[in-house]
Amino acid sequence: MAAFRRAIELGVDFVEFDVLDLADGTLVLAHSDELLEVSHGVAAGRVRPLRLEELRELAPELPTLEQALEFFATVDVGLHADVKSPRHGREIAAALRRHGLVERAVASSFWTPTLCDLRAEEPRLAVGITYPEDRRGLARRRLLAPLVPPAVALLGRVLPRRLPRWLRSTGATVAMLHYAVLSRAAVDRCHESGAAVWAWTVNEPEQLGRVVDLDVDGVISDDPRLFLQ
Repeated sequence: MAAFRRAIELGVDFVEFDVLDLADGTLVLAHSDELLEVSHGVAAGRVRPLRLEELRELAPELPTLEQALEFFATVDVGLHADVKSPRHGREIAAALRRHGLVERAVASSFWTPTLCDLRAEEPRLAVGITYPEDRRGLARRRLLAPLVPPAVALLGRVLPRRLPRWLRSTGATVAMLHYAVLSRAAVDRCHESGAAVWAWTVNEPEQLGRVVDLDVDGVISDDPRLFLQ
């Protein structure tokens, strides 16, 4: 929550966060299922098998989705919920509606069924398709690291042909694309389809310059101070 407040102080247009489900059904704000990351090194393992009270012992300041939305209802900023659970799209859309946040929110996911659930529950909600998604963490495995750049290059080459179909089938109005697969052709295909392009996760000035030159509509960063340089 302190990071959200600081981002708003810096003048961001949107605050992005990830939504993960726990074993007891509670939705929390967590970037991944890796407990070592979520607990800032306190414990190893997975996040999803835990109940909220168990997770709070390891990460006491981690907010639930409800707590976060209560906060956003009191401030003037857009919010971007990246849904890491394939089963809770309707619940998340309903929560955004309950807190009066639909009109200034976008919800994204890698999973097509999740995007369909979000739109079915709340047709007014803008949705974005996230690509690519390394669900098995292959990019973080040392032995596979040499294979990542050529694989990403291949994804980038075929992406412009696939984007219009994906946008039509999901009803997405934003393509959330990793900066490594971005190209002028990909951005053009999205714009021709009436969709915006947001690039993630850009943390270096050189990366920022490159994606801005490609005419993206938004940039997601871990540190929004990058935009003030």
